[in-house]
Amino acid sequence: MKAALAIVLLAATWTAGIGVAVATGPAAAAQAALTPAPATQAPAGQAAAPTLPSGYAGNDTCSVCHSDKTDGIKGTPHGQATNPRTPAAAHGCESCHGPGQAHVDDDAKGHIRRFAQMKPAEINQTCLACHNRGDHAGWEGSAHERREVNCTTCHSVHSPKSTTRQLVKANQTEVCATCHRLQVTKTERAVAHMPIREGKMSCSSCHNPHGSINNVKALRVGSSVAESCVSCHAEMRGPVLWEHAPVRENCATCHDPHGSSNDRMLVVRMPMLCQRCHIATKHPSSVYDNAAITVNKSNRMFGRSCVNCHSNVHGSNHPSGQFFMR
Repeated sequence: MKAALAIVLLAATWTAGIGVAVATGPAAAAQAALTPAPATQAPAGQAAAPTLPSGYAGNDTCSVCHSDKTDGIKGTPHGQATNPRTPAAAHGCESCHGPGQAHVDDDAKGHIRRFAQMKPAEINQTCLACHNRGDHAGWEGSAHERREVNCTTCHSVHSPKSTTRQLVKANQTEVCATCHRLQVTKTERAVAHMPIREGKMSCSSCHNPHGSINNVKALRVGSSVAESCVSCHAEMRGPVLWEHAPVRENCATCHDPHGSSNDRMLVVRMPMLCQRCHIATKHPSSVYDNAAITVNKSNRMFGRSCVNCHSNVHGSNHPSGQFFMR
């Protein structure tokens, strides 16, 4: 038994000696080149510095010159590193502006994406790399894209004036008024869409500024103006027994959804509104008709409104309501 144990110990010692010889032999250098170096461990209590890809300088390098930009983004959605879809979770500034090491090494400070000097299509392409779902899915081919509106026209990444949607103005109405002055001015008329002034509605309540895949008006709901309106005004939806054709086709035939100087946001005052289609048949429509005051009783002199009698102009469910009087 003792002899066998001695033989085993001798064999183990001989094997270890060979291993040491091999490790210190001529092949040691080649083996070390093929073996990756062990990761450097950070001191206790400190996080290991992330390894940057080739060509990237890192946010700390950007902050040396652009501290106002890097500090301003920290409180915005783009600076939330906990969200894996944000620039802060990827390469920070270089997620949008591109690798910055060449920019740092260049005395002329080129080799970087400067959005103020880029074409609208290039700016949009950069933003669409992340913002390509949900409300932004219909951007390509939209009216704003065709007119070379870019994302930075309405939004600001580094210095937004509004905490909502990072807008370049204090609120959405001011942003839209930059181009759509007529529509925004209508909201200040005597009879406007009431919730707009109260702050309960905005332009994007009805429209999707990033485009729609269903209609040309970039409406948020439905594929027509009527479908969009009845999404809130459900009492006008129907179905009804007697339908009024203009109501089913387009609410904007009679109403101006942005605001009007007439009651009920009508595009024309009564009774002229109805008389654009219902030209004098049984009711004389002109005060210049023969004996209009004494005999024919022009409806411009008396009554003054078709809805005094035809009160259900949006449609009637009454069996005898073909004239929308019930």
